Amino acid sequence: MHSAPEANPEEAALVRKARWGDHEAFAQLYRNHAKAIHALAYRLTGNAAAAEDITQDTFLKMLGFLSGLRDDAPLRPWLKRVAANAAIDRLRREQRLVAEADHDAWPDDSADPTENMEIMGMLQRLPPLARTVVWLHEMEGWSHPELGKRFGRSQSWSKSIVSRALAKLRDDLETGVGDD
Repeated sequence: MHSAPEANPEEAALVRKARWGDHEAFAQLYRNHAKAIHALAYRLTGNAAAAEDITQDTFLKMLGFLSGLRDDAPLRPWLKRVAANAAIDRLRREQRLVAEADHDAWPDDSADPTENMEIMGMLQRLPPLARTVVWLHEMEGWSHPELGKRFGRSQSWSKSIVSRALAKLRDDLETGVGDD
């Protein structure tokens, strides 16, 4: 049987201290995880200001939910789930307001900057909804049932979005779309 990952002892101690009002412990948790949460939010929204808002909101939610966090569970997966849900909510709101999303460049946090830039450039060609669904499925490991449920759709809707988006990206690669 596969067991859930466990938090490292240092992080568990920080969560306990933050739960009891230790501001430095909370600040350390923020420093440990903010960059990764911001990078995820930026990838999902494609917008630096939105990513900053989502990052701040994610940590505010953590602060309000400290008593509900398990000491033995790693914090980052929980933070990433909160940030992804916030990005999805924002995307859904924006889709109701405007048809076109912001196309700022995405930041690099990988070991190979050229590969990351190519991936981000490819994903930027997708509409915001498809980009978000593909990223959450392919990079964050969300299942089709999870995506369908979160977006208020069926799992076949998620499969269709991912399939069409990946087919478009493959076609773009084969035909050299976007090459200079």
